[in-house]
Amino acid sequence: MREKSAAIFWVVLVFAVTGGAWSENASGSASTASVELARYEKEFSSARIEPARMDGQSGVAVIFEGTDDLHYYAKPETASAAGFELKVEAKSDDFGFGEAVFPKWEIFTDSVGSKVEVYAGNFTVFVPIIAVRGPTKTTVIEEGDLEVKISGQACTSVICLRPFEKTLRAKIDWSQSDSWKEISFKTAPDEDEIIKGPSYSVWFALGLALLAGLSLNIMPCVWPVLPLIVMRIVEQAKAGRRQSIVMGLAFCLGILLFFACLAGANIILQVFYGTVLQWGGQFRSPVFVAVMALLLVVLALFMFGVFTITVPSLIAGKSGSGKGYPGAVGMGFLAAILSTPCSFAILAAAFAWAQGQPLPLGTFAIMVIGIGMAVPYAILTSMPGLLNRLPRAGRWMQLFKQGIGFVLLIIAVKLVAALPEARRMSVLYFAVVLGFCVWMWGGWVTYNTKLSRKWLIRIIAVVLAVTAGWAFLPAPPEELIQWQKYDAAAIETARAEGRPVLIKFTADWCWNCEVVDKIVYRRKDIAKLIEQKGVLAIKADTTLADYPATIALKNKYDEPGVPVSILYIPGQQEPMRFHEIFFAKKLKKLLKKLPSK
Repeated sequence: MREKSAAIFWVVLVFAVTGGAWSENASGSASTASVELARYEKEFSSARIEPARMDGQSGVAVIFEGTDDLHYYAKPETASAAGFELKVEAKSDDFGFGEAVFPKWEIFTDSVGSKVEVYAGNFTVFVPIIAVRGPTKTTVIEEGDLEVKISGQACTSVICLRPFEKTLRAKIDWSQSDSWKEISFKTAPDEDEIIKGPSYSVWFALGLALLAGLSLNIMPCVWPVLPLIVMRIVEQAKAGRRQSIVMGLAFCLGILLFFACLAGANIILQVFYGTVLQWGGQFRSPVFVAVMALLLVVLALFMFGVFTITVPSLIAGKSGSGKGYPGAVGMGFLAAILSTPCSFAILAAAFAWAQGQPLPLGTFAIMVIGIGMAVPYAILTSMPGLLNRLPRAGRWMQLFKQGIGFVLLIIAVKLVAALPEARRMSVLYFAVVLGFCVWMWGGWVTYNTKLSRKWLIRIIAVVLAVTAGWAFLPAPPEELIQWQKYDAAAIETARAEGRPVLIKFTADWCWNCEVVDKIVYRRKDIAKLIEQKGVLAIKADTTLADYPATIALKNKYDEPGVPVSILYIPGQQEPMRFHEIFFAKKLKKLLKKLPSK
C-alpha cells in the first residue's frame, strides 16, 4: 500500500513540475511585472512586457494599463515640447527589432479647446522581432534578454507631469515563439493626419469667427489699456471727422496686421512642416503659462491703482503727422496682442475650424476674426460723438476698475493651477516679489520726485525683480534620492531585514524643510551614499493633521514638529535624530560607516 501511495505521489509530482514548466513556456516566458510610468492623485498608468505575435510576426507586446484621463502625446506636432511624444524602443544583444507599431490614437480636447492626438487608458504597442542572433552564424538562440525603453510626457485634464524615461527588462524563450499569444489592434495611419475642424457650415463658421473677434474686446487682459488706446486715437483725431476716420482705419489695420501674421504662420507650418498652428497650444508650455499669470498679476495691480500705464511715444505718435498713423497701427497691433492670451472657447472653436479648411478659406476665416475685433474701434473712431453718450466718470468707474482687478487675479490663479506642481509655489513666491517691485516702481515716486531719486528707486526695483526671478523661476532640480511614501509596514520590514532606513519628516508649508532639502538632500555625495548603502529613503509628509506620517510623528516618534530626520542603523534599537538644519556632514559620516548593499 505504501509503495502504491509513493508511486502515485511521484507521478503527481512529475506531472505538476512538467505541467508548470509547460504552462510557463507556452507563452514564451512569464510576463514581467507592471512598472508604474506616471501617477497624479487618482490617475495612473503602468506598462508590462509580454511576448506576442501580430499578423504572423513574432515580437514583444508592451501593454499599457491605466485610467482614461491620464494620457500620452501621440504626435510630436501636438506634444507640449519637442521629443515629449510617447516613444517605445526595444534593444537586445540576442534579437533585432523593427519600428514600434502604435495603435490608433484618440482625440483629447484640452482645457483651452485644442484637440490633441493622445493614447489613454489601456492600449498596446507592438515591437516586431526582425532578427534572431545566435552564438554562431549556423545556430539560433533559444532564450534571450531584452529591454524596452519607454519615454514621453504624461498629462491629465488638469496638469502635465514631468517627462519620464523608464526601462523594462524581460527574458523570452524564442523556441516557443510559434505558441505566443496572437494580438491585434487598429494601428495608427502611416501618414500624419491633420486634425479636421468641426463640421460647421461655412457661413456659420465665419459668423463664429466674427463673434470670436468681437469677444476679444471684452477680454480682461485688454481692459487695462483699452480706454487709454481709444482716447489716444480720439485725441489725435480732433483735427476733423476725416482724420478721425483715417486714424481709426489705421488702428484697425494694426489689429488686422496681427491676425495676418497668425495666418502667415499657419500657411508656413502647413506648407513646409505639414502641421497646423493650433490656438491654445501655447498654454501647454509651463513658461508661457507662468508669464501670462504674472502679466495678469501686474495688470491687476494697475487696476488697483498701484501704478499707471503710459503708451510709449514711439507707439502713440504724439507729434508730427507722419508719426500719427504708424502710432495708430502700432496701438492696434498692441491691442490684439494683449487681448488674445485671455481668450478661450469661442476663439479656439473658430481657429480649430480654420485649421481643417483649404488654405485660402482658412486664411480668410482667421482674418475675419481680426475684422470682428476691429469693427468696434472703427465705429468709435468714425463717430466720436458716441463717446459723449457714455456714462460720466465717477466713483462707480473707479470701483468697477478695481473689481476687474480681482477678476484678473482669479484668471491668474487659474493659470497657476495649470502649472506642474513643482513650479506652482515658485511662481507664487515670485508673483509676490514682483508685486512689491511694481509697487516700488509706481508708488515710491511721484511726478515731482527728483530724476536721480526716481532712477535709483526704479533700478533697485528692477534688480530685485531680476534677482527674485533668478531665485524662484528656474525649473526645480530633479530629485537625486528616490523617496518612497511613508509606509509603517515597509519601514518595519526593512528594519527586520537589517536594512538602514532614513525618514524625512516634512510639510508643504514648512520653510525650513525646503532649506533642509536644498542643503542636505540635494547633495550628490549624500544621494550617492544612500544609493550605495541600500538605504530605504522615506518621505513622511505631515502637511495635514490626518496624514499617517503626522500621526506617527506625534504618537510613535514623539517629535513636536518638522523638520526632523530619523536614521535607523541596523543593530541599533534607537535611531539617530536630526532636528537641526545643517547636519549634512554628520549624516554623511554615519552613511559612510554602513556596509554597501
